[in-house]
Amino acid sequence: MDPAKEASCTSCIYTEDKSNYWTASIYFRSPENGTFKRVPQMANGRLNGTLLPQEGGLTVYYMRPFSGTNKQTVVFKPGFRMFAGEPSLRSKEGVYPGICHRCLAASERIMGGSGAPCDRNDTPEFPNKPCPGGIRATVIFPSCWDGVNLDSPDHRSHVAYAPGTDNYALAGDKCPSSHPIRIPQVMYEIMYDTTPFNDPKYWEDGKQPLVYSFGDSTGYGAHGDYLFGWEGDALQKAMDALGTDCGSEDCTRILKIQDGPDAIGCTKPQQAVEDIGTDSWLKELPGGIPVS
Repeated sequence: MDPAKEASCTSCIYTEDKSNYWTASIYFRSPENGTFKRVPQMANGRLNGTLLPQEGGLTVYYMRPFSGTNKQTVVFKPGFRMFAGEPSLRSKEGVYPGICHRCLAASERIMGGSGAPCDRNDTPEFPNKPCPGGIRATVIFPSCWDGVNLDSPDHRSHVAYAPGTDNYALAGDKCPSSHPIRIPQVMYEIMYDTTPFNDPKYWEDGKQPLVYSFGDSTGYGAHGDYLFGWEGDALQKAMDALGTDCGSEDCTRILKIQDGPDAIGCTKPQQAVEDIGTDSWLKELPGGIPVS
């Protein structure tokens, strides 16, 4: 399905962006009785001004190479999709690149942290201590494409990370011969308000009470899905204008920004009607997913 043809509006701030973005929810599992409560998401304070008001969601970055001389990127074609992360991971062995969590200080709650994502201030697993400002989760997608396939059976084989990059959010302009086409590097930031669950007794002896909605109690399995859906050549124009007429969240010379309430008003109601633990405590994760 091409979401750009199907959607009549978008919950993204740019009206031309009708892509599909997905990440998992986080739940608090009570050490006292084992029940679950969904951890609320919070607005990304980095996006003050034009992007307010917000209701949680995630922040999506489209980035060009941070090093090298070739800054050109070829944007995705209709139907392109990809996947980042490995849901089955439960240990440091085989940690997937570009997946991390940052424990925010109270002072960072508004700005969502500082410094490059997935650096020494982040961990691939959940933090093992209460975070005064909540948790910022990051999912970084590959920046190289084979130039042929819009998808692959595992949703990953047609794309690859740039070689020789320690920090995948700062990928250079080189791509492997198997995936020679440089595409925009997509990065998600998701802000989780874990502060209601910061009672020290829940975090004793380095243990932590968080679990992803797909049953991961470690955080190593964090992942994200991406399905391209920008209208026409809007994204290519924006990428070409980065650094001149387009910068960060202010790309109004190239793209059209809608009011926050209009974006919020485009969100769809819950399709599978079930209690997901937003206002109540659940005996098990939605769908009966076991914790591992």
